[in-house]
Amino acid sequence: MPSATTVPTTTGDAATHDPFRLRLLDGLATSITERGYPASTVAHIVRHARTSKRTFYDQFTSKEECFLELLATDIERLGERIQSAVDPETDWREQIRQAVEAYVGYIEARPAITLSWIRQLPSLGAVARPVQRRGLHLLSGLLINLSTSPGFRRADLPPLTPQLAVILLGGLRELTALAVEDGRPVREILEPAVDASIALLGPRH
Repeated sequence: MPSATTVPTTTGDAATHDPFRLRLLDGLATSITERGYPASTVAHIVRHARTSKRTFYDQFTSKEECFLELLATDIERLGERIQSAVDPETDWREQIRQAVEAYVGYIEARPAITLSWIRQLPSLGAVARPVQRRGLHLLSGLLINLSTSPGFRRADLPPLTPQLAVILLGGLRELTALAVEDGRPVREILEPAVDASIALLGPRH
């Protein structure tokens, strides 16, 4: 049985093409929802996936590799959800609300997965860095592209800088984690997130 954990190279779309791989990713997601990532084992994953450990190790070298792919896939789906929810022609403030609504709606359905991305992923150390950086690059790029849409250009607003995008995402991530850890509805972060986003994306001198 291989012991080295490798960085996942499979994209979210590619993962769904293999039914066994998808079942195992869903099995881990279910286990994380029930008991958190640290307490989840390969036995839990295969039980939820209704398959065997042999099948698991045919697909992944370790629980950590499965976890990395689950989160890489999840962040791609989050980005797709946000992008599809935003009308680039509408007023810039409305675009921000649409983006935050899409974010909150997605997180509401998978709060435990999001919390594991924020809290447990960094604990994996160097092997997690590519997944972290890829997720940050995807979401910050999405925000920067949002700020160059027709609705923003009509308001004569400057594009969001990469540095401000990181600040915005970091604050939103921590706000989300605190809500989930405290057992509060994720929807409580919607208005503060909209206000902060308007402040950062709005007129700057």
